[in-house]
Parts: sequence; structure tokens; C-alpha cells
Amino acid sequence: MKLSVIIVNYNVKYYLEQCLESLLRALEGIEAEVFVVDNHSSDGSIAYLRPRFPAVRFIASAHNLGFAGGNNIAIRQSQGEYILLLNPDTVVGEDVIRASLDFMDSHLKAGGHGVEMLNDSGSRALESRRGLPSPMVSFYKMVGLCKHFPQSRRFAHYYMGGLSWEVAGQIEVVSGAYCFLRKSALDQIGLLDEDFFMYGEDVDLSYRLLKGGYENWYLPVRILHYKGESTQKSSFRYVHVFYDAMLIFFRKHYGGMNALWRLPIKGAIYLKAFASLMRTTAHAVRKKLGFRTAKSRTYPRYIFVGSEEMTLACQQLAADNALTAEYRIAEQDELMKIHDEILQQIGRQSKPYCVAYDTSRFRYQDILNAFARQPNGNVHIGFYHPKDNRVITMTEIIGG
Repeated sequence: MKLSVIIVNYNVKYYLEQCLESLLRALEGIEAEVFVVDNHSSDGSIAYLRPRFPAVRFIASAHNLGFAGGNNIAIRQSQGEYILLLNPDTVVGEDVIRASLDFMDSHLKAGGHGVEMLNDSGSRALESRRGLPSPMVSFYKMVGLCKHFPQSRRFAHYYMGGLSWEVAGQIEVVSGAYCFLRKSALDQIGLLDEDFFMYGEDVDLSYRLLKGGYENWYLPVRILHYKGESTQKSSFRYVHVFYDAMLIFFRKHYGGMNALWRLPIKGAIYLKAFASLMRTTAHAVRKKLGFRTAKSRTYPRYIFVGSEEMTLACQQLAADNALTAEYRIAEQDELMKIHDEILQQIGRQSKPYCVAYDTSRFRYQDILNAFARQPNGNVHIGFYHPKDNRVITMTEIIGG
């Protein structure tokens, strides 16, 4: 077995369905097995997905074991030479998996690698390449030097600011959203640390790979990552889990350092956690009192692009769901041309748009490349799935 793909799911069945559809396209011709570990979801994920993907092995956990625990269950059962840990809120381009395999086969010192992750506007996610959060690196990020000097090898080391996006390069931290690993390296350094319930386990694993003598790499091939669709970033639970993970990593790897460094860094983590908690509380209070911002009342205008049959179906979908929409008929080889025309039409308008492409007509890879070529913060990626008459964006799931 060449590859084992492992996805941990929690209450995101439609995003996971989309992820699996893109993944299976990317796995064509590759000897692979796919595991989905469901962390005790309440949305009927297993019952919905199992009959739709009979080749996928579903493991229904009776408890929510967290990201590390869920992945470890499947890793222990896996047979692949390589392991891919993949988030359910991702879309994988058709060429990505083969590029990953070719790279690992030709770079025997590589313990793991990540890829270029896109935000839903096509812009690059900085989390695609990260440095280890050493005390100095963490300090530069917390005081804003990383943000103000994004190309600096020193101040922006947290996001590997001096590294080119266009070519493969060595990094320190591989994101858990797409974490391609050599199984023999895991056998040597151990599995994910289950002290990390969610967040931080990828940093810890990457650090242990480096300490084990392996290299971590970045590859310039693209996926879409919705960035934690299964997690409400404004929730109290998120604040607690995220900053607790930072403290676990700090205690584990830097607990023995000089107190002159240790105490300020720990204090900064607590301060950031407190500030986030205050913002979360303020947001919750405003919502409870019924306050709404102008942004929250702004809904996107949809542009559906695909076959004539698709546009007719989407006209009915828009009517049934009170969407403001327009339509474009395009052949497969016209995607880039149509996308450029749409961007030119939108120009610098401030209102949000969502361009939804027919996934039965266009490749996921080509859709991602079109958005990545000219990102626009007001133009967002949408996928229309004709089989289910459903459109999926980062913020909405409509139809089906």
C-alpha cells in the first residue's frame, strides 16, 4: 500500500463529502486507502456518508477523542508507506497527491511536508509555511514585528517570511490541515501527542521530526482550506483549547529554559488569551442584545458558471433560496477566460461575490488556480455539486 489518507470529522458532513469527492479524483491510479474517523458527531455524518463512499473505511468513535486521538486510531490501522493527515474542510486539487508522492520518493530525508493552502478568496494562507514558535519567534509575532516585516527572515520567521512561494523549500512546521508523512518516520518518533486535544499537535509532531533527524518541506501545489469550519473561532471553547495548546507545547519543549525568558513568554500567552476572551465576551453580549453590524447583513451575489443544464438548475436553486444571482455558460477550457471576465466586471466593488463553478465540468485544480492567479478579497470560491443540487462556500451550504 502506497498511501493511507486519514480524515478526522466532527459535524461537517457536507464539507467532508466535498473533501472526499476531490480527494478521490486526486487518488485515481494510486494505491491508497482512506480512513474517516468520526469524533462522535451529532449531524449524522456516518449514516449520510457511508453509503455514498463505500470504498472509504469509516470509524465511528463513541467519544470525541480530539484531533490527535482520532488520527492515532487510524494511523495504528494504516498500511501505507506514507500517511496523509487531511482536514475535512479542505478541497484537494487533482494533481496534489501525485506531486506529494513524487516528492517524498525523491527526498528520502523528508519526514513530512505541507502544501500551499488557499483562503476562500484565493489568497495564500500564511499557515502554509511556519517556523517553530521558539521564545524569540513567538516574541516577534506577539509584538507585531512579524506582521510589519513579512519578508524578514528574522522577524517573520513564524511564517517563514524569507521563503519563496514558488519553489519547494525546507520549513519547520507542517500544518495539520495537509500533513504528508513518512510512516517509517512516525514509527521512529511516535504518533501525535494526545495531550493536545486540538491545535498544537502539528507543531509538536513537526518539532519531533526535526529532532529525529528528518526534514520538513513546503511544496508549491494548491489546496483550499476553509480554516476550521468545524470550530467556532469566537467561542469560549476555542479560546480555551487554542491557548491551552500553546502552553502545553511551551511547557513540553521549553520548560527547562531560563526563567527570565520563560515567565515573559508565558505571561504574553495568558495576556493574549485574556484579550481574546474579552473580545469573545463582547461579541456574545452584542449578539445577545440584538446588535448587528452592517457586514452581518451583507449577503453575497452569486455567479454560477457551468453547463447550460447547470445554469438552469441554479436558476431554480436561486429562486427557491432567495439568492441574488447571475449565470455564465462556459466550456471546460474557457474557465480562465470566464474568470478573468468576471473579475473585470466586478472591479473594485466592495460588496461580496461568490463565483460557484460546476464541479462536474471543471477540475478542482483549475478552479483553485483561477482564484489564486488574481485574488480578490470580495470574490469568494464556491462549488456547485450537480449530483446533489448543492452549492458550498466557506459560509453557506445551500440546496441538496
